[in-house]
Amino acid sequence: MLQKIWFALVWTYVKLGLFFYSKKIIIKGTENIPKKGAVLFAVNHPNGLVDPLYVTTTHNRRNHYLVRAATFKNPIVKKILESLYLMPIYRIRDGIKQLANNQQIFDKCHRIFEKGETLMIFPEGSHDKKRTIRPLSKGFTRIVFGALEKHEDIDITVIPVGLTYQHPSDYPSKIIINYGKPIKTRAIYNSNTPAKAINILKANVTEQLQKLTVHIPDDDNYETVLQKLNNAQVDFTEVDKVNSMILKNTFPKQNLIKKIM
Repeated sequence: MLQKIWFALVWTYVKLGLFFYSKKIIIKGTENIPKKGAVLFAVNHPNGLVDPLYVTTTHNRRNHYLVRAATFKNPIVKKILESLYLMPIYRIRDGIKQLANNQQIFDKCHRIFEKGETLMIFPEGSHDKKRTIRPLSKGFTRIVFGALEKHEDIDITVIPVGLTYQHPSDYPSKIIINYGKPIKTRAIYNSNTPAKAINILKANVTEQLQKLTVHIPDDDNYETVLQKLNNAQVDFTEVDKVNSMILKNTFPKQNLIKKIM
C-alpha cells in the first residue's frame, strides 16, 4: 500500500512537470487500452529518459518498466527505481555472465501478467532520434509467450505506442502519444509454432508502430526525405499526414522565407 501511495505521488509530480516542460502534449487512442487485465505496452524510443514518463502519465494503468541494467549500479538509485516498479534488463554489453540474471526478471514479468498488471518495454532496445522504426528485438515476444505458456488461463494484450516529437532535442517540444490497436496474443500463441508466433507478433507491432509515429525507411534516401520534410517545416506530430507524404514521395515546397534567409 505504501508503495502504491509513493508511486501515485511521484506520478502526479512527474505529470505536472511534463505539463510545464512540454509545449503541447497530444494524446490519441487511450480508448484502446483495456481497463483491466494483463497489458504490454510496446513503445518506440526516440528520446531517452522522458519517453517512459510521457507514456506512464497519459493513461490510468500503473506500469512496471524494464530499463537498462546500468541504471541500477548505484545502491540508493536502485532502491528508488525498484520502489517505482522499475526492473533491470541485461544486455550483451553488460557482460555475458550478467545475461543469466534476466531469467529472474522474466519470471517477475510473468507474475506481473498473471496478476493482470501492465509492463512497458522498448523493443527497439535503445533510444535513437532518427525518425524511423528500427528492427525490434525478440525479447518482448519471449516474455509474453513465456507467460502464456506458464499461465494457461490468462491472455496478454499488446498495445503498440508511437511517440513523435516535433523537435526531440529542443525545449519545450510538442509531442504526440499514439496508442495503437490491441493485439490479443493468446490466439497467436495457440495457433502457431513458437517461431512463427514470434514473427507474427513482431510484424504486427512493427506495422502499427510505423503508422503510429513518423517512419522514414532507413535506407539511402533517409537523409534526403528528412531534409525535404525539414525544409517544408512540417508538423511532425501530424503523423498520418507526414507518413502520407513519405509514402507518396510528395512534399510541400520549401518554405520561401527560410530559403531567402
